[in-house]
Amino acid sequence: MKNKWKLLLSAILVVGLLAGCGSGGGSSSGSANSGDSGKTDTGGKAQTVNLKVFIAQPRFKEQYDKYIADFIAKQKAEKNIDVKVQLEMPNADNAPQILKTRLASNDAPDVFSLHAVNEVPTFYKAGYLEDLSSQPFVDKLLDSVKPSVTYDDKVVAVPLETLSWGYLYNKQIFSDLGLTPPATLTEMKAVVEKLKENNITPFVLSYQEAWIPQLFLPLAVGALTETDNPDFVDRMYSNNGSFSEMKSMFEIIDLVNANGTDKALEVSGDDGAAAFAAGKGAMWIQGPWYAETILKSNPDLDFGVAPLPINDNPNATLINLSTSTSLAVSPTSKNKEVALDLVNYILDENDSNEFFQSLKFNPLATVHTFESYPWVNDATEYVKAGKSYQDPRIPQAVKDEVGKGLQSYFAKQMSQEDVLNALDKAWKDFNKVNK
Repeated sequence: MKNKWKLLLSAILVVGLLAGCGSGGGSSSGSANSGDSGKTDTGGKAQTVNLKVFIAQPRFKEQYDKYIADFIAKQKAEKNIDVKVQLEMPNADNAPQILKTRLASNDAPDVFSLHAVNEVPTFYKAGYLEDLSSQPFVDKLLDSVKPSVTYDDKVVAVPLETLSWGYLYNKQIFSDLGLTPPATLTEMKAVVEKLKENNITPFVLSYQEAWIPQLFLPLAVGALTETDNPDFVDRMYSNNGSFSEMKSMFEIIDLVNANGTDKALEVSGDDGAAAFAAGKGAMWIQGPWYAETILKSNPDLDFGVAPLPINDNPNATLINLSTSTSLAVSPTSKNKEVALDLVNYILDENDSNEFFQSLKFNPLATVHTFESYPWVNDATEYVKAGKSYQDPRIPQAVKDEVGKGLQSYFAKQMSQEDVLNALDKAWKDFNKVNK
């Protein structure tokens, strides 16, 4: 009984530590021998390991804090290791630059999040990713998911979010007005007019964070490369293409911008989720990764996912399939065995199911047996019908540029040509650095 109370007290103290370091910086002072940290040690003085973890999803801090606390208790009980976790959770706009700076200055977190499609190739070539191919979690991944975290025939990350997305729409509003998700841009214009006739704002606009308006880019590029311009991305990587070929994407952007909620540049993602949950707009150009935040505001909201029309070709109205947030391990970690234990715990046989449910993420491994959410099923129906595409390999630097550019375009500080030229330059600059 005495030992149980000691274990409980230790867990409580560590949870307290976690609560105070959700956005902190600093460096780890772990002195553990990584060669010993994987051994079971049920007697003697506990080994202490300081683990730095970087995950750019601050809206899920409560869920990550709980799961990491469970991991800490498991390490203590099974290996007699006192793990102290420094959890850093910057927002999505700032995270890429913070992480790149840390990696380049030899201050890499032990475990860090990255975007599987956008960032794995660059990070792998720079030597920032540990080869995880032999880790136990790999055999649990669904066959449809494993390729998205595989590069150079190596599994280099454990996926967290697999996505099927386009835009979100309020099913109750659509049902009340007899509307269905439009298959073409002309049909979308008709939906917009019907909503306005009934004094309903068509779109929620939330452009305070640049990563949100940048969502138009993968939707447009993905749809157009799947139909009219299949080699666009490859040509951009070889400096033989131009975003002038994608100028038609401004048709849907202009339609959304002209028919949305007020003060878009002052509205954050969380504010946008609250507005959508409250019915202040019938649609939101956003993905289902905001489901947990939306339902926290309005648990009874009935919303769906549909593909965004970008032109009048119904074959270009497609769902985007992607693996985004994933966790990698730094090859330079001084506490690699514990870091590996953590990424494996993400797909733990007993605990992962509840964790992924709490995040409202999709099932992606054999250990996930929970029923898919209604909005996931909506998107899956499009996928089954062949109306989807794999997320295009657009460099993160280009996505960052389009986010800022579309903020300025909305504010009438940049023209369409200005935005397109800035994107061309960003991609060419990326090519120079990553020859």
